Amino acid sequence: MTDSAKPRARAADKRRRLTTEAARVLHEQGVERTTLADIAHAADVPVGNVYYYFKTKDELVLAALSEHSGHLDELISRLDQLPDPRARLKTLIEAWVDQREVTARYGCPTGTLAVELGKRADGTLDTEAGTLIRRLLDWAGDQFRALGLPDPDDLALTLISGYQGMSLLANALRDPDIMSRQGARLLHWLDSLQAPGQTP
Repeated sequence: MTDSAKPRARAADKRRRLTTEAARVLHEQGVERTTLADIAHAADVPVGNVYYYFKTKDELVLAALSEHSGHLDELISRLDQLPDPRARLKTLIEAWVDQREVTARYGCPTGTLAVELGKRADGTLDTEAGTLIRRLLDWAGDQFRALGLPDPDDLALTLISGYQGMSLLANALRDPDIMSRQGARLLHWLDSLQAPGQTP
């Protein structure tokens, strides 16, 4: 690496750390309770340097949403490697259940952010959060469509609603077992769905 490239690499690393920690800290503390200093401390970046990369907290929220979008891309990419759409959906549910301890403590990262941002007067960032949920809904709808099931978009809505509901309850009651139990129900529900003309 050349001497001129080193500062750029350090700057990129700082921005990356800030973005990663913004996603984590905002999930754990919420938008209103989180300060730029909280994120700077978590990222091990001097507070004054944060403004070089992000002028406002809203810019950091956007960066956090971008981080969540990247995680969703990675998840969908892994799921799409599975040959069967039902297996993809079941693996998605299993991935949700695997995160039950974090979810019980802090809620769904995207869902809680969308709810909090939806209560703000300006109403711009909530649209970005909603876009992530829409992407997951569309992907799930495509899986149900590939299975030849009727009303695939409604089935996707049922699935994602089930996840958001169990996430909210697990968080509200601080009970990760809710995720395990409801995840098992969703898996059973998926197994019960048959396309017209198929035998169970």
